[in-house]
Amino acid sequence: MMQIEVKNLIKKIHGNQILNDISYTFSGGKVYGLRGKNGCGKTMFMRTLAGLVRPTSGEIWIQGKQLYKEMSVPKSIGILIENPSFLGEYTGLQNLKMLGDLIGGVSREELTRLMEQVGLGEAKDKKYYKYSLGMKQRLGIAGAVIGNPEIILLDEPINAIDENSVGDIRDLILSLKTPERIIIVACHDREELELLSDTIINMAEGRFR
Repeated sequence: MMQIEVKNLIKKIHGNQILNDISYTFSGGKVYGLRGKNGCGKTMFMRTLAGLVRPTSGEIWIQGKQLYKEMSVPKSIGILIENPSFLGEYTGLQNLKMLGDLIGGVSREELTRLMEQVGLGEAKDKKYYKYSLGMKQRLGIAGAVIGNPEIILLDEPINAIDENSVGDIRDLILSLKTPERIIIVACHDREELELLSDTIINMAEGRFR
């Protein structure tokens, strides 16, 4: 079973404590929801787990190996943190294919199926710069789950997505739950977070409550 163990995690920036002594163990087969007001530390916590921001102190252990010491980034991770970014002159499918090529072993059929799952089947050959904000968000979700990563971090995944498509995104996330995978979702929509999550973690002032 997949496991991430966080021990006494602290992050300070210019004297301000963004993460405040967080300790927690995440186990595979669950969707964990992060709930809290803007500025409570949700995004920074995800960035530290993703290997994007080194913590000031504390430890992150992934499957028995320490992040930032035994590995610089998690071996298998998909992330959507803040705004997704793709190449504007390429189509949605072409952008996903480039990601798939980096990961390796991702077939065109899988990419096409994934585009369908996030509601972009009819827009797969449309250039990214012509995508609406909601379409860009959906492509970002597809990019985060491509190749079946062991860790999936989604920061406000339903942001800008129309109500008719939210259910499809929820179904996709829930379909990815396995003992070999940990999914962490930050979402301001309390009702949606409760529908998605097996465990909800409340954050305030950089702490887990």
